[in-house]
Amino acid sequence: MSKQITAENIRNSVRENNIRFLRLAFTDINGTMKNVEVPTSQLEKVLTNEIRFDGSSIDGFVRIEESDMVLYPDLSTWIVMPWQDGASGKIGRLTCSVHNVDGTPFAGDPRNNLQRVLAEMREFGYSDFDIGFEAEFHLFKLNENGNWTTEACDHASYFDMTDSDEGAKCRREIVETLEDMDFEVEAAHHEVGNGQQEIDFKFDDALTTADRVQLFKLVVRTVAKKHGLCATFMAKPLQGEAGNGMHTNMSLFQGGKNVFYDAAAENGLSDTALYFLNGILTHARAITAVGNPTVNSYKRLIPGFEAPVYISWSLKNRSPLVRIPSAGELTTRLELRSADPTANPYLLLAATLKAGLDGIKQAKMPMPPISGNVFEMTETERLAAGIQPLPSTLHNAIKAFKEDKLIQEALGEHLTRRFIESKELEWAKYTQSVSRWELEHYIDY
Repeated sequence: MSKQITAENIRNSVRENNIRFLRLAFTDINGTMKNVEVPTSQLEKVLTNEIRFDGSSIDGFVRIEESDMVLYPDLSTWIVMPWQDGASGKIGRLTCSVHNVDGTPFAGDPRNNLQRVLAEMREFGYSDFDIGFEAEFHLFKLNENGNWTTEACDHASYFDMTDSDEGAKCRREIVETLEDMDFEVEAAHHEVGNGQQEIDFKFDDALTTADRVQLFKLVVRTVAKKHGLCATFMAKPLQGEAGNGMHTNMSLFQGGKNVFYDAAAENGLSDTALYFLNGILTHARAITAVGNPTVNSYKRLIPGFEAPVYISWSLKNRSPLVRIPSAGELTTRLELRSADPTANPYLLLAATLKAGLDGIKQAKMPMPPISGNVFEMTETERLAAGIQPLPSTLHNAIKAFKEDKLIQEALGEHLTRRFIESKELEWAKYTQSVSRWELEHYIDY
């Protein structure tokens, strides 16, 4: 849960740590982290919400005639960055929400939007939406000019011991850095693909976890560069190899009770959990646009690499969209396996929570769980079981999003409009591009 940090705590920390600059971070519609950096002479303005910036320069925010925006820092997110910026001293960092000049929350800020949906959750009578992200990434070598390549830092596989290579050293330093920043790292290991890594940190409430995954990405990229490596969270950076997922583990709480757990029920899953699950499955195609928001995302969602392709769920195997891992009372959860780390975490959690709450409201049971490998079923068998495919392209995902009013409500009118505009533009640019594959296959056709 969020730490209780006061303005006086921050003032003391600035003095004690010789902090010279304050980095005020926020996130745009595409999930890209932005920041406004000010010297510590502006600390009091930071603490009293007086730092403004030009919102017209940020994707999905406002037009130029509405440009002034104000940053409201969340004091509980205060962190001293564990590296110095040259000889300038240390940097303090705060995650911020974006507000209008009249003090009202800006509807186009993804963080504000998640808080809005969390408030709806509390009106339903639930206290917490706990989340655990598993964000995978690749480490590639930089070339002599410091630019990225697609040469993997190692040639290893799932859980391989790679103690001596630069990737393993980098992964260990990432873990140490995260722990210096009060992350509780639970696991770190090599993943299936060459150069592919995974580092998991402890579950927490949705807002805290979304904030942390943004900070996590910054740490990974920064430490990787120190090791002469490029870290990428791209969904499918290497053809023919496993892509990067961001499995999203979800639990719903009422007070201290996990309402997804029922000791008397089969497999320990409550009706509430099953209703919530049905909401996710019902709106899965539209959620895919949010959880897999790039053209490249759909090159991961193909058969043969464990990433889901069909809308189904399972108690054991990993081929369906949603898996129910074995767990105890407090850790009973739904694991959405489709999302990748290019997703904006605030929008993804708003969409999944809205769908799940609607599932609870509708009180309908999901389709039966799939016990076998859904990839090995015939199309006739899948149709008979009511199993539909996920969208196969960003274009199809946006079509599904435009047809799903509930998931649009999860983002709100402003974010919905700007999200569709951004993704349709991305798809149009992609369809007009000429790839190396096309040249190799058609130049002498």
